[in-house]
Amino acid sequence: MALASNSLASFIHGSLSQPGRHSQLLPPPSLALPGSRSLSLKLTRRSTAPLLCSLDASNTTDKEAPIETRFPAYPTVMDINKIREILPHRFPFLLVDRVIEYNPGVSAVGIKNVTINDNFFPGHFPERPIMPGVLMVEAMAQVGGLVMLQPEVGGSRENFFFAGVDKVRFRKPVIAGDTLVMRMTLIKLQKRFGIAKMEGKAYVGSDLVCEGEFLMATGSD
Repeated sequence: MALASNSLASFIHGSLSQPGRHSQLLPPPSLALPGSRSLSLKLTRRSTAPLLCSLDASNTTDKEAPIETRFPAYPTVMDINKIREILPHRFPFLLVDRVIEYNPGVSAVGIKNVTINDNFFPGHFPERPIMPGVLMVEAMAQVGGLVMLQPEVGGSRENFFFAGVDKVRFRKPVIAGDTLVMRMTLIKLQKRFGIAKMEGKAYVGSDLVCEGEFLMATGSD
């Protein structure tokens, strides 16, 4: 058996040294003979063909969408015309442009597009346009009004008042070009006294910029 193994090894060596001969007779990379050690062949040592393998995802043919089409627009649950039907505010003090989520008598999410054309920027400040904090609070209160001025709560635009704020904190400045996203949630309602307590949070992107507790009154004037 040792003689047979040596003969086979000589034959394989001769085949590998002459690439043009007996290429169809090459054994698989691993060959075991009965009663002998395994004979391993590393054929890639003689190969001149390059090995092409890429795990780089950047080489894919799919191109990323342009940035102007990559992000969807905010949904519209209430447009400005519907907002004007509910809120009594008008220019220059209507500070909610759109409602993107609404749960009647529970919560609402509204947006304010902050632009350099807002009438408060020439004075706040001429060289650094920052939205005044009191107007951020007013805008959030108006979103709260959209929750309160509904039949589910019993409010009406003739008898709706902003009664107070508590624990207000301004986390980051809001500047021209930002989109202020405001969530107002009703957390307590005393219908007997016409008082509602709401929690408000305002964001620019994922950053919390303002938060506080709000009191709304829905009684007679």
